[in-house]
Amino acid sequence: MHCIPGGRTAALSLVLAASLAGAPAWSAGMEVAGVRVPEQLSEGGHALVLNGAGLRSKFVVKVYVAALYVKQKTSDAAALINSTEPRRMRLQLLRDVDSKSLDEALQDGLRDNTSAQELAALREPAQRLSGLMAEIGTAREGDVIDLDFDARGVAVTSNGKLRGRIDSPEFARALLRVWLGDSPAQASLKKALLGI
Repeated sequence: MHCIPGGRTAALSLVLAASLAGAPAWSAGMEVAGVRVPEQLSEGGHALVLNGAGLRSKFVVKVYVAALYVKQKTSDAAALINSTEPRRMRLQLLRDVDSKSLDEALQDGLRDNTSAQELAALREPAQRLSGLMAEIGTAREGDVIDLDFDARGVAVTSNGKLRGRIDSPEFARALLRVWLGDSPAQASLKKALLGI
């Protein structure tokens, strides 16, 4: 008779373990390189869910953790790039990075994923991005830079302070291709952002 309560406990433990194993990995958020990445954010009254997150490193140096938030999860890069729904790319710095280095990395990513003709047409918004990065100045370890994409373009925020907007849907798509394009900044990071 004494074994019945224990049996119930064991059965309950098995049920609980099975239900936890079946839960999506992102449901409780995740941790990347020691950074806690929440599963949801609220942007302009919209609830955004974590699509994926990963580490950006360069020459084995950890630079930032990138997290992509969307209205509806998908592993389709083109759908994410071309969407008019709100999306947020959150970069949390793992080391100090001066604005010039950050801007150069973004501009390199734009060149790698945009045709010369399209890049020429986007010169003005690209220069605006450089100006916004200069305003941020040196991003310190732990700082957060948010790039909020919508149907009109992209807004740049650092540590919760809006730095400015670039109202160009074409430029917003080009900027998102820095991480999700055919020649992304880092292939492993692209996969992580797509939840693959």
